[in-house]
Amino acid sequence: MSNDLPDLRASHEDRDRVVDALRVAAGDGRLDAEELDMRLESALSARTFGELAELTADLPIAPAAQGKEVLVVEQHGGSYVREGRWSVPARIELRTQICRVTFDFTHSVITSGVLRIEMDMVHGKLFFAGTSGIVFDTDGLNLTYSKLKLRSKNSAADPRLRIELVGKLLHAKVIERRL
Repeated sequence: MSNDLPDLRASHEDRDRVVDALRVAAGDGRLDAEELDMRLESALSARTFGELAELTADLPIAPAAQGKEVLVVEQHGGSYVREGRWSVPARIELRTQICRVTFDFTHSVITSGVLRIEMDMVHGKLFFAGTSGIVFDTDGLNLTYSKLKLRSKNSAADPRLRIELVGKLLHAKVIERRL
């Protein structure tokens, strides 16, 4: 859930995501049956991100719950753009050829502290915009005739989002644009 916008109204999907996380936590032995019932009831009646965030604040992010939030971008040619008010998932799979991809975080809703982008990009460009308070981890990238132009690599002490870039780039560029 986004700590930046606690008063933003939650959707059914947001509530379902928290319910899944609570059930996983109970299965792991982190919550007893009584506490699970209480939190599930609160999650189902929650109106805002802030109310939902309180219910999972003392729990680690469950891999099972995290894995459900995936944006898959598979495209050959042209361009793909995510901008405006969009919900940033926990994971993005990027499989593109001869494609220009833009992720603009200026008005996005950050739902997780970490975004993992699994890349297989050939002859393309990936642009990041509105990245104030975002840090990049590029240790998992395999570059072949490719370039990275990222200014905020590990620059924020307490980032609002950490983006892990993993996978391979062939004749591609990853560029961060400050607005």
